[in-house]
Formats: sequence, C-alpha cells, structure tokens
Amino acid sequence: MKLNNSPVTQHQYNDHTFFLKRDDQLHSHFCGNKARKFMKLLEDEYPNTTTLISYGSAQANSLFSLAALAKIKGWTLEFYVDHLPQWLQERPIGNYRGAIELGAKVISVKEIGSELHPQAYIEQVRQPNSQCIVLPEGGRSQLSEYGVKQLAMEILGWTRFQNKNDFVVALPAGTGSTALYLHKHLKVHDIPVLTCACVGGSDYLTQQFNELGETDHPHILPLNAKHHFGKLYQQDYQTWLDLQEQTDIEFDLLYDPLMWQCLEQWQQDNPDKTIIYIHQGGILGNESMLPRYQRKYPELRNSHASNNAANTTW
Repeated sequence: MKLNNSPVTQHQYNDHTFFLKRDDQLHSHFCGNKARKFMKLLEDEYPNTTTLISYGSAQANSLFSLAALAKIKGWTLEFYVDHLPQWLQERPIGNYRGAIELGAKVISVKEIGSELHPQAYIEQVRQPNSQCIVLPEGGRSQLSEYGVKQLAMEILGWTRFQNKNDFVVALPAGTGSTALYLHKHLKVHDIPVLTCACVGGSDYLTQQFNELGETDHPHILPLNAKHHFGKLYQQDYQTWLDLQEQTDIEFDLLYDPLMWQCLEQWQQDNPDKTIIYIHQGGILGNESMLPRYQRKYPELRNSHASNNAANTTW
C-alpha cells in the first residue's frame, strides 16, 4: 500500500489563495490523519498480535480507520463505546457502517451491563493480554509521531519548490497529536503550525499536548464563541457549503468549518502568509452529519442549490 506523497492542490476561498495537502486521497479506507497516526502499526511486524483494541464514539473517524487497519493486518478489532443507539444498529450509517462492513466488533459497555467508562472497562474487565494492542481514543499516542513526521517531511519537500511564499500549516485538532508532531518537525524549518480546539477548549488541548510529553506546542487560534463538539451550528454548515462551492472539495463537517472560521481573522491579520491546509479525511462521517444539518437548516441547503444552478452555464 502506498500511503504517502498525497497531492497538493491550489484553491481560492473568500478571496484568499491557499494550498491543500490532500491526505484524504491516500487510500479509500485508510486515509487522512488516522492513516498517518497508525502508519507505524501498518508498516511494522507484530507476529504475536491477534487483536486491536480501542474506544471512543460509534461515529469516530478512528473507528473506521482502525477497522481498515485490522482488516489489512488480519487482526480482530474490538472498539468499545459508552452506548450504541438502537436506530444505528438497525440502520448503520457513516463510520459505524464502514467499520461494521470491515468486520469490526463495536461493543457498548452499557449493553453488557457495565457503568464503567470504556477505557476503564478495557483496563479492569477486558484486561488485554500480550496478543492485544491497545490504542487510546483517537489514536492519541507517541506511536503517531512516526507517520506525522513523514507528513511533515512531504510538506517540507514541497515547499522547497515554492520559495516565493511564506507558508504556515493549518489543521483542526481533536486530540491534537497530528498538529503537535507537525509542529515539532516543521518548527526547525521555520514553518509555523496553526490549529484550533474542536473538542473541549484550548486548556484541554494543551493538556493533551502535555500528556504526550511535548512542552513546545503549535499555536492554538482562539474561538469567537464557545463551541460544543458534535452540536449543529448554522455557521458551521454555511462555512462547509461555502468551502464546497468555492473549492469543489468536500471537507469534514465536524472539524474543518470551525478551523476555517478561526482562520478568517488570522488571515486578515497576516496577509503576507500563505496557508497549507491539511485535509485530514473524515468524509465518511459526513454521511451521518449532513442529513442532520439538512433537516435543521433546509433553507441553507436550498439556497446553496439555487446558487449552484444560477452559476451553471448551459
């Protein structure tokens, strides 16, 4: 499998030129930041391993990528969640659907009668043995540095042929390990990394950075207002629609709109900088998020469709 050297494309968004590192195009099943985070697991040999274990949300991007990884390696994936809605089990969609189709075992701790958090359940009840590899939620581990460093080197190699621009790298953060390790390996080459806290706030994200043992962190852009992870915001949907209309690229609905909103003010304050934005995949998650947005804000969907029709040349 070739999981490197994704293309870089040039785009315009709100009258600003930016470049897009298309990590969403690495592989149909194993792409984006999760492919980078789990690359060491993919490339190394683990002859005694039979089971991969992790936890998180039933619609987590990591669930789908870990299911693909387990399939490739011939392992069983056990993915523990707090709860699994009945409707989702009856009508699988998004990352959950993709993972189930790849053979993942998604296990609700509540359905098996436990009140423990999935992480605690794995440690105290499941008690993995030497044949298991256990990964933290979202793949937040020092293991991810290997693949993210390779991404940094690809970016560095590309920028050397684009010496007219003063580049910064931008990407949203969940657990933040991709942004953290990009910063670590690009800072020495004077390429700053910008991110924003999509899960929790800046203090939470800083804590995540510290827990990985790194004291030098990427720059966290401030949010204009408190943002609850997974909640539907009209501005997020509008930003996502605008991005798609202006770039012809589908972005992730959960993380990317917030990052682009944070970048708006930053771009005004830094007109001489050129953004390299990392497309981290996550598109399969739109399968579950987009219908929710379309139901809540049908007027935005209709307006977007009308604008597209008006701009079409027949």
